[in-house]
Amino acid sequence: MTPEEFHAGRRFAATPFGRIAYVERGSGPVALFVHGLPLCGYQWRGQLDDLAPQRRCIALDLMGLGYSQVGAQQQVTLGTQAQMVAAFLDALNIERADLVGNDTGGGVCQIFAARHPARARSLSLTNCEVHDLWPNALLTAFYQGVAAGAFGELMQQMLGDVGLARQQLAIAYEQAGALSPQDLQVHLQPLAASAERLELFRKFSNWADSRAELVDAAPRLQASGIPAQVIWGEADVIFDTAPSLAWLRGNLGGLRKLTTVPRAMLFFPEEHPRLVSTVLRAFWEECSA
Repeated sequence: MTPEEFHAGRRFAATPFGRIAYVERGSGPVALFVHGLPLCGYQWRGQLDDLAPQRRCIALDLMGLGYSQVGAQQQVTLGTQAQMVAAFLDALNIERADLVGNDTGGGVCQIFAARHPARARSLSLTNCEVHDLWPNALLTAFYQGVAAGAFGELMQQMLGDVGLARQQLAIAYEQAGALSPQDLQVHLQPLAASAERLELFRKFSNWADSRAELVDAAPRLQASGIPAQVIWGEADVIFDTAPSLAWLRGNLGGLRKLTTVPRAMLFFPEEHPRLVSTVLRAFWEECSA
């Protein structure tokens, strides 16, 4: 999927939270892909292309990120995003979905699965927020920078300087140099589109309420029998690998499979789409056997 195809294929679902942008490919049981911060549904373009023969693959844009259109006063915590996901599925008349989340999207998927277990056919998590184990020192420093107002100026600079954008994103990508100018525009341009968008991003980065919501979901995740898997990049510096995997092993009630990916960083689902698609396809086949 090219940037042009991504933009041309965009649709909007009207929900009480606003107009939620999404793209989709394929037919069959629904797989819902939820992206990370500060990206958008374009992160999942490889999976949408690969898995369309097996699933109706849908990648939405979270509130405050990407191309979804919500009011400036809208709450955008992980829990509120999970409420939006439920409303989004209602708007598309979708009862159940296989959930796939990366980074912030993984936090959203955990809360959705805890609150709406009957609507989650399966749960696949890649590197993401886990219980109260985040933010680490590096992520805390990022959030502090956003709160101090530095993010808007940095976004404008990155949009005008591909080298700077790649340098800044290298903390989350193995090969940030492979991101094309068009890829960077798709992900980053909406974030600096207006003062209202910058304010939504600032609210999204106010992590304390979101962490409390994720901690609150833990007992229901532990009791859940939703078939779950974890795919984790071992070189991630945003979320600490050892404690995160230990918690997920002990507390993700339906955990069936854990796959680690050497040298992979936070946003590896975008960089290694064939690998992720292969693991997802195999897991879904196991769950339906």
